[in-house]
Amino acid sequence: MLRLSETSQPIEAHSPTASFAEYLVSTGTIFRDALQRAQHVSESSGERLETVLTRLGIITEVQRTEAIAHFLGLAIVSTKDYPQTPILEETFSAAFLQEAQFVPLEVRDDGVAVAFANPLDTYTVSAVAFAVNKPVICYVAYPSDIEAAKKRLYRSYTVQDDGVADAARHQAVLGFADDVDRLKDLSSDAPVIKLVNGLIDKAVEARASDIHIEPMQNELRVRYRIDGVLQNVASPPHQLASAVISRVKIMTKLNIAERRLPQDGRISLAVRGREIDIRVSTTPASHGESIVLRILDREQVKLDFAALGFDPETIAQLRSLLTDPHGILLVTGPTGSGKTTTLYAALTELNNVEKKILTIEDPIEYHLGGITQVQVKPTIGLTFAGALRSFLRQDPDIMMVGEIRDLETAQVAVQAALTGHLILSTLHTNDAASALTRLIDMGVEDYLLTSTINGVIAQRLVRTLCPACREAYRPVAGLWERLGITPAPTAPLLYRAKGCPACNQTGFRGRTAIIEILPISDGVREALLKSANASAIQEIAVQQGMETIRAAGIKKALAGVTTVEEVLRATRAG
Repeated sequence: MLRLSETSQPIEAHSPTASFAEYLVSTGTIFRDALQRAQHVSESSGERLETVLTRLGIITEVQRTEAIAHFLGLAIVSTKDYPQTPILEETFSAAFLQEAQFVPLEVRDDGVAVAFANPLDTYTVSAVAFAVNKPVICYVAYPSDIEAAKKRLYRSYTVQDDGVADAARHQAVLGFADDVDRLKDLSSDAPVIKLVNGLIDKAVEARASDIHIEPMQNELRVRYRIDGVLQNVASPPHQLASAVISRVKIMTKLNIAERRLPQDGRISLAVRGREIDIRVSTTPASHGESIVLRILDREQVKLDFAALGFDPETIAQLRSLLTDPHGILLVTGPTGSGKTTTLYAALTELNNVEKKILTIEDPIEYHLGGITQVQVKPTIGLTFAGALRSFLRQDPDIMMVGEIRDLETAQVAVQAALTGHLILSTLHTNDAASALTRLIDMGVEDYLLTSTINGVIAQRLVRTLCPACREAYRPVAGLWERLGITPAPTAPLLYRAKGCPACNQTGFRGRTAIIEILPISDGVREALLKSANASAIQEIAVQQGMETIRAAGIKKALAGVTTVEEVLRATRAG
């Protein structure tokens, strides 16, 4: 039996949208000039004012939902209040389910309890009341929760629509557009715009980090990378490939006539009321241009060590390294292991009015207030090494180099550290010890490294188990020995992924970092000067108390944060 607040009311108690707009201003949720701008867009586009406010990024969907609930005196539905089986499934058409944002919750003696994303939309509320032929008891719900519930409950609801049908019909009328002018016209039509916007909206809702749009011989494949793993999603028809790709290129101000060379672009959008940065990369392929959209959601990224998964002991060790006034701190790991995010978290900790901080990056992923960030531009000679040299004339305290790729950059970084600056940077190596030998292989003198390197962090990202459905089990005999662990007399439990609606049946939700920190001790310095290899350096560090990246991962598996399989997958090259 559904148990919700008795403050929810029938539709007759609702107030007009104009009063809600004034309510937002009076409570300080939005400013008057922002409201006037949204009202102008609403009048010209025909969209509801509440929708425009979130589309323009003036308020988030969460703020809008909570404001509507307070304004109308209605309860907000939580995820546990949604039914396990569909209610009145045969009553609503697929088209109405697609268009309207609502989910029936329960049939009662006094009416039907319904969750609406926007109960101010009296047309939708009235339409639902007419369809069920009963009084409607309104509740307010977050739009993303309604979308998830509709996908889970209703067979007739699919997320593929989002303009696909209209765009496909439009394409069929025009034929296959291949010249630039027709592509420009087609990609500027409302159905194609709706389709591309829908792909981005769904990706943000699914917490995807990337969208891959790949023309194949007989299909246009679209995949989202969620928690580091690519997943297929409903794809547009193959004949829309040129229109979709051209639309993305127009959005990011790329040259739609150039299909022979790779291109890169960037755009900022308000998606569901949140400010989203999107980096776009195109590359020519045999069946058309392949496009990857990297989604940089500022709200999803917490530049805080604890939020990234660092345990208290690791945070204390890292903060100790960051207090050194000069030297080099390196973060290593493969592409996509969260190195830049860790550096951003470090810069956030160091950032204050007393310090001048400069960064040179390729590309700038997130803009940090109070820090001067510079984008690499090799075509005009602005390289990592060149920018770093110029930084030295800017009276900096701390400098971040996006990546040490060559000897020149490494040498400038070492010289900057020797002259009293703190340098943060990244390298692509499998473990912390290998970073030291990599620099020596580049040509950096070993005695300079022993004088400048403060420490090296190696990290990986592993998927975290969904807390709603993770499953405990006792491991098979011999597993602890294979992992190099001596279990307690009562062998601890491990956890594995199961799958539920909250995690889209994957068993995982989100990712966390596993870390090893190699401080440069006297023993490590001595080994470097004797030309020791990475294995020997790591062995010395472990003897002196360093926790390896795999050991850190196993510790999180024992705590039920992730699985042993995830740890082994992430560290197999480590």
